[in-house]
Amino acid sequence: MDIIRGVAVLGLMYMNVYFFGLFEFGYVPLTNPPLSDHIIQCFSLIFIDGRFRSLFCLLFGAGLYIQWQRWQSHEKLIKRLKILAVLGLLHGFLLWAGDILLIYACAGWLAAKYLTADATLILKRGVQFLLLGATITFLISLLEPSYVISRDADTFIDSYQALHATFSALFINNVLMFVLMLIALPLVTLWMAAGLMLIGIYLYKQGLFVSGFTTQSCVFITAAALLLSLFRLLLQWQYSPLSYALQEPVNWLAALFTALLYIQLIVKLCANKAASVPVLQAAGRLALSLYISQSVMLFVLFKIIFPEWVLSFNLLDYWLLVTGLVLLQILVCAIYPRYYNDGPLEALWRRLS
Repeated sequence: MDIIRGVAVLGLMYMNVYFFGLFEFGYVPLTNPPLSDHIIQCFSLIFIDGRFRSLFCLLFGAGLYIQWQRWQSHEKLIKRLKILAVLGLLHGFLLWAGDILLIYACAGWLAAKYLTADATLILKRGVQFLLLGATITFLISLLEPSYVISRDADTFIDSYQALHATFSALFINNVLMFVLMLIALPLVTLWMAAGLMLIGIYLYKQGLFVSGFTTQSCVFITAAALLLSLFRLLLQWQYSPLSYALQEPVNWLAALFTALLYIQLIVKLCANKAASVPVLQAAGRLALSLYISQSVMLFVLFKIIFPEWVLSFNLLDYWLLVTGLVLLQILVCAIYPRYYNDGPLEALWRRLS
């Protein structure tokens, strides 16, 4: 599971990087984007977007169950989640509004109520929570106006200039965006994340993180991942309110099945000794420290040193940057465990809880 977690945390940066420029816009293409934009966008919609987030949620749920088995104490587990929530609030208000730690803490608290339930109920509730979140997302998106903006449009340039007018403007904008994320938490993200965590608990109880899925299950999962991902691709180029509202719910479901395929692939590679990669195991054990360090690096790059990158970067530029940062983190993961057993934030989290 450490290897799977390592893959997930390194993959998160390919999803998050676009939101360190202007958070409310994400990636904004040119009026006439290069061919590489179209290729990377299609690849991301199939293999990246939401996939590593879902993978992390599944693993977080399994981790909750493992900790509960070890301690047999809900109180200690809840205290650990409270510390994570505080770290998430600090991260969200001070660094980046797209924080996932608070979401995981709240969703973990909800999922923890089912730790003693039987596997069938856990899976049932997980699917129900996931579908509830998808339905609410769909309804909210129907009410939200959809519009297309280009990077060379006056609206985008004006927003960029207003954001970078002063450092206080940067800080206030981030706080406002995080407040919006907090409002969305009980409406949407709590249910989606908790649903995935419960499914992760079910997978662990069935031993699927060790043995993988049956051939029949793999066929179904592959077909579901392929069909839902293709449907999501189709929706990307439809401009009706209905297609816009369907994009995120369909992507969540496609991400779940794609994440299950990633688990199957890694489990089978590890079983064949073909994926004995200590550096990925180390990344999994340092996941919290790596995640926060990603925010620090991207904050410094896009908010302080090179804020103008958001005006010139195409998708290929973002991917080249992230690949370089991923390689840097892999290098750290290869060296750090030689001197320390725990990451700095992992040690702090353990000590506080």
